[in-house]
Amino acid sequence: MNSRFPALLARALCAAGLILASGAWAGQDPATKDQVYSTVPGASAPAGKSYSTESVSDPVAQAVKERFAQRFSELSVTAVRRTPYGIFEVQLGGDLVYTDEKVTWVMEGPLIDAMTRRDVTRERQEKLGSVAFDELPLDLAVKLVRGDGSRKIAIFEDPNCGYCKQLHKTLQNEDNLTIYTFLFPILAPDSKTKSRDVWCAKNPAQAWEDWMLRGKTPATAECEAPIQQVLALGQKLMVRGTPAIFFQDGTRLNGAAPLEMIQARLGK
Repeated sequence: MNSRFPALLARALCAAGLILASGAWAGQDPATKDQVYSTVPGASAPAGKSYSTESVSDPVAQAVKERFAQRFSELSVTAVRRTPYGIFEVQLGGDLVYTDEKVTWVMEGPLIDAMTRRDVTRERQEKLGSVAFDELPLDLAVKLVRGDGSRKIAIFEDPNCGYCKQLHKTLQNEDNLTIYTFLFPILAPDSKTKSRDVWCAKNPAQAWEDWMLRGKTPATAECEAPIQQVLALGQKLMVRGTPAIFFQDGTRLNGAAPLEMIQARLGK
């Protein structure tokens, strides 16, 4: 996964006189930095509590948003939400950072619940990036049907993405599955060429599988491939890297997830 945000935040923090430590507090006493993982040392999030859904309904969160925007005017703050860990989540597009009420420090990195070992940051990003499956423009995707095709999945992939090829191997024995592949060329100079050749092939699904599973370079083909439309769609959906997997229940996974995790979301 690639994102330009960490570099932007690093420059902003340097300009503000703070030091960014990925996965740790910025501008905080090292003796208490581990408290970022729970409300108090050794405690998990309070049972039954979760993030507030709207920052504007929380005047404290709104004040944090205003302070953050003042300190980091070069960053666009989408929303600020109170977390059950005594800190605040700052959403910057598809990225998340954390801060205190006074915005005296900033943390960039995964927030881990120490008791459950859950990656809270990843769960939140997946929720924020959820999309109604039926609203995806599936006519812009390469369609592969196995068996009755009853289970459906959509994946943004780059033809030069090693993790995407790993994902194809993971899924190659899954039956009764429809895979919609959005060709998302972002990694290499020839990614657009390969994407065009696959899309314009007589059998795009076969050409794509031949390349991803067997390394057979797609034959040169010319036609109007929807590359720009897919790139624009990926930007709208905050796809920052490949593979990005979208499920029928509206959830998403980023990266080559293990088969068990994918099967759990696909259902039987």
